[in-house]
Amino acid sequence: MLIGLLLMPFSAVPAAGAWPYLTASAVVHVAYFALLMLSFRLGDFGQAYPIARGTAPLLVTLFAAVFAHEVPDAPAAAGIAVCCAGLTGVALWGLRGRRPDRTAIGAALATGLTIAAYTVLDGLGVRASGSPVGYIAWLTALQGLVIPAYALYRRRGELLTAARPFAALGLFGALLSVLAYGLVLWAQTRAELAPVAALRESSVNSC
Repeated sequence: MLIGLLLMPFSAVPAAGAWPYLTASAVVHVAYFALLMLSFRLGDFGQAYPIARGTAPLLVTLFAAVFAHEVPDAPAAAGIAVCCAGLTGVALWGLRGRRPDRTAIGAALATGLTIAAYTVLDGLGVRASGSPVGYIAWLTALQGLVIPAYALYRRRGELLTAARPFAALGLFGALLSVLAYGLVLWAQTRAELAPVAALRESSVNSC
């Protein structure tokens, strides 16, 4: 939220056509964070995260075809399929010899759905905004309102004491996160949504 507010004076306000996408994306991002944390509580990180990230590009491909009229050609489709198969395979390999937790897998799949939803919303929104920097500034500021409010509600007086030792590191991580997603948004103004999503998810999981 702080980074978004700091960027606002140095960027254009998104065009009117971007605001429905921007607002919906901010809401979906909050749902994504909630479902991601639920996935980590219910299941193993090594299974939940690859499932969520591995299913998202396939859903982005479907949503982009329906809402953006973008159908990848054969090489791009093959690359997306290989990317998703590799990421999902990481999770399946970790499950060998164990009984899968259907609830945890369901939460991870729901997380993947929110990733796909905000990816397409942001792809369409940033194209309509006229300013990728302005779009990321307003998006981070809007979605950043809800999470601190929730933390204040849950932790109340403990929040500042608990957060103070990690404030500088947290701000640095937030800066990297905004920069990384800002680059994704910029890429979505130059290329189709599905290949960008696949490259993003393979990069996230290879790290």
